[in-house]
This record gives sequence, structure tokens and C-alpha cells, in this order.
Amino acid sequence: MRWAAFLWEGASRASGGRRPGVSNLLLVVAAASSGGLVAYADSGSDAAVEKPQLPPRKKVVVLGTGWGGTTFLRNLDSRLYDVQVISPRNYFAFTPLLPSVTSGTVEPRSIVEPIRRILEKKGGEIKFWEAECFKIDPQSKKIHCRSNVGTNLEGNGEFSVDYDYLVVAVGARTNTFNTPGVVENCHFLKEVEDAQKIRRSVMDCFERASLPFLNEEERKKNLHFVVVGGGPTGVEFAASLHDFVTEDLSKLYPSVQHLVKISLIEAADHILTMFDKRITNFAEDKFGRDGIDVKTGYKVVKVSKDDITMQNPATGDISVPYGMAVWSTGIGTRPFVVEFMKQIGQANRRVLATDEWLRVRECDGVYAIGDCATINQRKVMEDISEIFRVADKDKSGTLTVKEIQDILDDIYVRYPQVQLYLKSKQMNGIADLVRSAKGDAEKESMELNIEEFKKALALVDSQVKFLPATAQVASQQGQYLARCFNKMKDAEENPEGPIRIRGEGRHRFRPFRYRHLGQFAPLGGEQTAAQLPGDWISIGHSTQWLWYSVYATKQISWRTRMLVVSDWTRRFIFGRDSSCI
Repeated sequence: MRWAAFLWEGASRASGGRRPGVSNLLLVVAAASSGGLVAYADSGSDAAVEKPQLPPRKKVVVLGTGWGGTTFLRNLDSRLYDVQVISPRNYFAFTPLLPSVTSGTVEPRSIVEPIRRILEKKGGEIKFWEAECFKIDPQSKKIHCRSNVGTNLEGNGEFSVDYDYLVVAVGARTNTFNTPGVVENCHFLKEVEDAQKIRRSVMDCFERASLPFLNEEERKKNLHFVVVGGGPTGVEFAASLHDFVTEDLSKLYPSVQHLVKISLIEAADHILTMFDKRITNFAEDKFGRDGIDVKTGYKVVKVSKDDITMQNPATGDISVPYGMAVWSTGIGTRPFVVEFMKQIGQANRRVLATDEWLRVRECDGVYAIGDCATINQRKVMEDISEIFRVADKDKSGTLTVKEIQDILDDIYVRYPQVQLYLKSKQMNGIADLVRSAKGDAEKESMELNIEEFKKALALVDSQVKFLPATAQVASQQGQYLARCFNKMKDAEENPEGPIRIRGEGRHRFRPFRYRHLGQFAPLGGEQTAAQLPGDWISIGHSTQWLWYSVYATKQISWRTRMLVVSDWTRRFIFGRDSSCI
């Protein structure tokens, strides 16, 4: 009885004076000749304390692991959302170095980072599925996917995923312009696998040309490498291939090295048309000195197994034999994005149209970044009447310069073409623009009616420009969109954007603005051309070292950074690898 009283009293004290239940007692009895041992432990309160239920997180689905999608994921606060990533490739690839992979300067695995490793460093519960989206259903907010690495019970590997927000960052495919034979006979240079195929094909061409039973013409045909497209990718690949041949393969294949020919075909009048003319002229002169045959003004109309047919207004159709062809002539839209565009009334567009906040037009909760989309900048003349109404605070029917200046900052943010136009015309401000339309010398006293206001701004929309399809643009868009998602809740209460011209209040965020940081054009022979902000042009060997430092710094991890630098070092010491692996 004493043991029982002690047990009951101890249990009562441990449970705060409450009557202990069965669940509160843990009895351990060890039988012995002298008696028993009894122990007690309190397992807690009679009823489990209920934790407060957190509101369900919004589901964010990201399609693609390229520059846009990966940058978005790295900057997104994954604690705020239920994040799911879907992509047919389970890695991020540093695509600017793909031409270096084709020549063996850099190894393929040196420029890729597993996406799961990136997500692991982020923390949180981010899910990844290796699959390809083949349909977007914006009405039911659902995407349909197909996996190539596994099947479901029906054996087709298909599944669907719901979303609250969808970020489309699937990039683009190479645009063939429906030229016959391109898909069947040409290599592309968009993915790591493409670069590996090109590298093997180059070596196969040299091995075939070295066979003893071929005649001179057959050897020349096998060693004729054709690059279609004079943009940055085509030019860099041609330069990289020329270095590979002259610095490495010429030593390994001395009997056929004099038969090698590299041709660069461009439909425009010059190569690198997006660069300054000084860079364009230098590149064409250097390629001429290096023996690269640059054919400008030629349009490829057909590609067969053995010949490429091109057109020129002066010469007509010309067919040339070739051993390997690389097609690099721009980008095209992926098939499922084309179907999605038809659903939302954008069937006549080349790529997805978004507004300045990267939201897909006519589609709720869908964003698009990178090469698969373009920003459809709002025109000033489309909103000119509403701008006049907002600025005319005293409802007098006329605007003074001061009234315009009061909303000028919001106009600059909402319509950046206004500021670009003033800069292009070397105007100091809106007063100069008004004077040019009004013809008066007075400033503050000038007044404009609606027609005069339209006349003053009639030409500003000529400065609307489309962004280039580059990694730099996609990366900045991913970073911007992640920032918007991170601040979405706060921005509802404290909007930071410009005044709504159509509607009340302010926009939640400032529109996306691309900041051009410069561009490179490696030209071979350890020479690179760079066009940096401020119209600063640099060409030569020193710029090549700037290119090395920038591309090493921009690597996504220290692992890839060390691998790329070691590959460059290995190439300097031992040369490029020529094995057909």
C-alpha cells in the first residue's frame, strides 16, 4: 500500500494535481525475491496540444532548368511557396561555353551542374521531376507532362500537375525556317548533347578523310565544314573549330590538314550584325586572314546528304559539297508553346508575349521568361488620352510643363521609350520636347491641349526595342521575377510601382528593365572582341583574358568554376583532346 500511495501521489504531482489517467503512467516491474521495482513517468497532458494550422502555400511550378528557370529558383524564397520543377534535363548548362565543348577546349561535364544539387543548397522542400511538358491548360491551371525515364500504370509515363503560378522558362529550339533537309543533315548547337555530337562528327570527318581508298575530291568533301549563320554562336564555333584544326589536328593528321576548309554562310550583308561595325569589320578581316571563307548575302535553300544549296541575287543557286554542317540561324518556338499560344489568342506571334511584369498576356497566373517569350512594351500613344487625364489634375483641359513634370518619373518607369527618345534627340527634359511641338520659348507658362500633347509624344514609340535572346536577358528576368514573388505579399499593402494609368492606385512592382552589361565575340587565336556599356570597344589578346575572367566568375558553382579553369589550363599545357568519345 505504501508503494501504491507513493505511486499515486507522485503521479498526481507530476501531472499538476490532476487525476492521472492510464496513459500517464509507465510501470516497469522487475520481479525479484525481495520484492519489486516500480517506476513512473509522465507522458504529458491528457490531450495532445494542437498546433495552429498554417495556411496552405501557393504552388509554383517552374518549367525548365536553363538560365531563366535556374536563376529564378536560386533567388526564390522557397519557404513561401510549394515549389515544383519540371524539365527534361536534370542539370543546368553554361551554354556560352558550348562552342568550346565542340573543340575539346572544355569538357562537357565541366559546364553542367546537377539541378538537384542546386536545389539541395537552397534547402526547403523543392520537388524536381525529369519530364517534358507537352500541354498547358490555363483554364483549369494544370500542365500535362510526359516522362522519358519511367512509365505509369498505363505505360505512357504521363502525369498532370496543378499550379497556382506557372513560370515558363523552356527556352527555344533552333529555327530551320522550314528549309528542306536541315533537320536530317545538319547539327544544331543548343544543348550539351549537340556539342558532343559535333565533336565526334569533326573527328569522324578527319578519320574518313585519312582512309587509303579515297581520292582527293572525296577527302576535300569530308574536310569541308560549313557553318550556317553569322551570329555570335556561328562565329565563335567557326573560330573555335579553326583553332582546333590549326593547333591540334594539323599535327595529328599532317597528310590531310591542307585540305581542310571552313565556310561561314550568312544571309545578311555582314556577320555579327548586332555588334558595333568596328567589331564586324575586324572579325571579317581576321577570318579572311585565317582562311575562313565568309560568304555574306547567301541564303541556304536546301541541304542534302552531300551538298548544300544556297542562293545569291548575283550568282543564283550554288551547290557545294560538305562533310559536316552546323546550323545556327536563330531560335524557334517549341511545339507545346505554339499550341499554348493558340489557346490564349497569340497564334500569330513568334514567341509568347508578356507585359512589362513578365506576365503572359490574356492568361492568369502564368509568367514567361527567357528565349520563349518577349516583352510587349506598352505604347505611349495607346494610353495618351489616359496619361493626359491623369496629369491634368485641375481638370482644365490643358497641361502645363509643371503638371507633366509631376508625373514624369512615373511616365519614365512605365514607358521607358520616352526617356530613350529624349536621350536620342539630345533633349534635356520634357520642356524641350514640349517646345519642339509647341514652338514657344516659354517653359513653365506653356500649356498644351490634348492634340498638342499627342504631337509632342508622337514619335517616342519609335524607341521601343525588343530584347535579344541571350543568357544575360534570361538571367536578369529570373532574378527580377524571384524578387517579385518574394515581395508579393508586402507589395499588396505597399505597392512600389508606377501610377496606374488605367485604373486607380499604383502597380505592385516596378516593371522589368534590362541592364545590358556587354557582350563578347571570341574570334580565335586567343583574340576576343568585347562591346561594353558606354560604347566601349575592346579587341585583341587582352580582351581574351577579360573573357576568361568573366566566364569563370559567372559559373554557377565553385565546382564548375574549378573544372573550367582546369580545362583551360590543361589545354594550354597538353592541347585539346581528339578522342572520339
